[in-house]
Amino acid sequence: MYGLIQVAGIIDQAEADLIIEEGADWLGFALRLPAKNEDLSEADAAAIVKAIQPGNKGVIITYLTEADEIAAFCAEIGVSAIQLHGDVTPAELSRLRTLAPDLYVLKSLVVKSDNIDELRTIVETSAEWVDMFITDSFNPATGAKGATGLTHDWSVSAELVRISPKPLMMAGGLTPENVAAAIEAVRPAAVDAHTGLEDKATRRKDREKVRVFVQEARAAFARVAAEDGRSAS
Repeated sequence: MYGLIQVAGIIDQAEADLIIEEGADWLGFALRLPAKNEDLSEADAAAIVKAIQPGNKGVIITYLTEADEIAAFCAEIGVSAIQLHGDVTPAELSRLRTLAPDLYVLKSLVVKSDNIDELRTIVETSAEWVDMFITDSFNPATGAKGATGLTHDWSVSAELVRISPKPLMMAGGLTPENVAAAIEAVRPAAVDAHTGLEDKATRRKDREKVRVFVQEARAAFARVAAEDGRSAS
């Protein structure tokens, strides 16, 4: 799983094709969000997921918190991975593992200015039922817990990598310009980008940005793997 690259916020098949052509591994679809500001319909997401799998993995990014609804939604869309940004309790994570034992579960760790103790507790209490954690940035101005375009204190992500028994994906303001430095500073197993790969005028993924992001991330993962004496995927 080391060296994984995810691009989130897919809006249509053309964008999915572009991202795959430029070498990303997983594609994230933001659905059933609190503000109902999804980038595409659930039917369109399901069609894209069907088209890209199994060569690439489609991942639902959502704020759902109930295990039954999460499991049913994943089956409906046809994904085998879910990224949970809501306040899902350990009990619901455990229930989700029972309902969908083959589902790959990513649990968000939203970094604020002073919540490292809270994040440590989430890791300690939920790691048993999670396959990977993902750090992201909090926007205090809007209350958004992801897709903010903001970076956070990378030392917090590095500490979470150190203490987590499960791999960690790093997100939060990652761009082609800073992804290599982020990988070298934090040592995550994976990275995710969304707004940092978009054209500011069209809000669509920019091919050159995706290409450079993937190239920079792959090279940094390889350097870190060599330094740490492990194999990059």
